[in-house]
Amino acid sequence: MVSRIDREQVAGTALRLLNDVGLDGLTLRRIAKELNVQAPALYWHFRNKQELLDEMATEMFRRMTGPLVAEHRAGTGEVWGTWQEMLVATCSTLREALLGYRDGAKMISGTRMTDDSFAAPLELFMSHFTAAGFALPEAARAWWTAYNFTIGVVIEEQSVYPDPAAPQLRDPAYDVADREGRLAADYPLAAKAGRQMFGDFEEAFRTGLRIIIAGIEANHSPGAGS
Repeated sequence: MVSRIDREQVAGTALRLLNDVGLDGLTLRRIAKELNVQAPALYWHFRNKQELLDEMATEMFRRMTGPLVAEHRAGTGEVWGTWQEMLVATCSTLREALLGYRDGAKMISGTRMTDDSFAAPLELFMSHFTAAGFALPEAARAWWTAYNFTIGVVIEEQSVYPDPAAPQLRDPAYDVADREGRLAADYPLAAKAGRQMFGDFEEAFRTGLRIIIAGIEANHSPGAGS
């Protein structure tokens, strides 16, 4: 019988269970059973499931960004020659990390960080923008746009390919050929658009990032930064 548990242990267990049961199946009772404690023991640490999700998201973010920040502080991290390279690299890392957890993007969206561990990576990202001549508000909007785009794409991607252990296993509800067959006669353009929206997510992600970067470039005012 486990006599003592802490927030980190509960959040880590919940993240591990997430791949087995998904977000809808993740309950405090299920986590308590895994930890071999009674469910009320978890309420010492989390008043409700949302507080647990906040801690899970924070722990996930620590795992994603901790090594990145440490490597850059040590001078051993990936060298980003431009802010564009930084944006592609960091958003790609975010997408890859989220895909490692079942419902990872859905889980992290709308949560609040429970500590300040987000500050160091955000400082790193902002510094690359401002060094390139962006004013801070412009830099923040650019990063926030790319970040939210990545979260949104992964939510859709994980609805089509829900199991990270079988990333090529497609949910039958997203049968593109069946969709085209139903829509082709009356809505030919909508039918063909499905392959772009629910087909190759890697290409969709890369294309979307290029569009966002082009938009940032088009709206950037050189010399506006401090």
